[in-house]
Amino acid sequence: MAGDAPAEPVVEPLEYAIQGDNLQIARVYLKDGQELYAEAGKMVYKTANVSWETRMSGESLGEKLLGALRRTITGESLFLTYFRADGPGEVGFAGSYPGRIQLFELAEGESIMAQRDAFLFAQTGVQFNVAFVKKLGAGFFGGEGFILEKLTGPGAVFIHAGGDFVEFQLTDGEVLQVDAGCIVAFDESVDYDIEFVGGIKTALFGGEGLFLARMTGPGRVVVQSMTINKLRRELAPGKTSADEHSPLNALADIFTSED
Repeated sequence: MAGDAPAEPVVEPLEYAIQGDNLQIARVYLKDGQELYAEAGKMVYKTANVSWETRMSGESLGEKLLGALRRTITGESLFLTYFRADGPGEVGFAGSYPGRIQLFELAEGESIMAQRDAFLFAQTGVQFNVAFVKKLGAGFFGGEGFILEKLTGPGAVFIHAGGDFVEFQLTDGEVLQVDAGCIVAFDESVDYDIEFVGGIKTALFGGEGLFLARMTGPGRVVVQSMTINKLRRELAPGKTSADEHSPLNALADIFTSED
């Protein structure tokens, strides 16, 4: 009927299973003609009838070049890998270090913001872009948090990060303070900034740093228990239990960022 709102795109449900605990793998069962795309190097296996092609994202040449430029800024590969099934097939994906995989089912126009390198794979209806935190505080003191991945529906998107996940559903105006490196993803409706917390003594001798991410609702926030930088520090030769809370390390954390 005239005047009716256009119908939302129909996205075919994705059949999948996430197996494992802290070394998880996502098994995706594709139907004939079903397609998805993934970050380069994240595929673990595929059946022979699943074809793959590495290409730039976007329809036009301009969109492809802009997407490549954005991905270069994030330090990621210029290309994405597309998988398409010729008949029922299967493909498996996993992260590059111990952690968990989480699914987000995004409606048309719905977006989530994710930390750099979090993206694993998604249905082709999902748009993958780079977003810049607008506030100077978040950009300067948040380090890697200045550049985030923005994923917009419709479709299913899977992300990966370290350790275990804790999910918060913030109400309007509710505030959550988080170590900036421990933020995995959050709804676009959540306001993100970096704030000064505590005193100099706490920062120098408590090992928590001078700044925390301030997440203000409404919306969902996903936090990880282990970052790749913390894992590297723990595995570093000569690492002692006191290193994490030393004054010099606390100062260094102000000017470095988590992955």
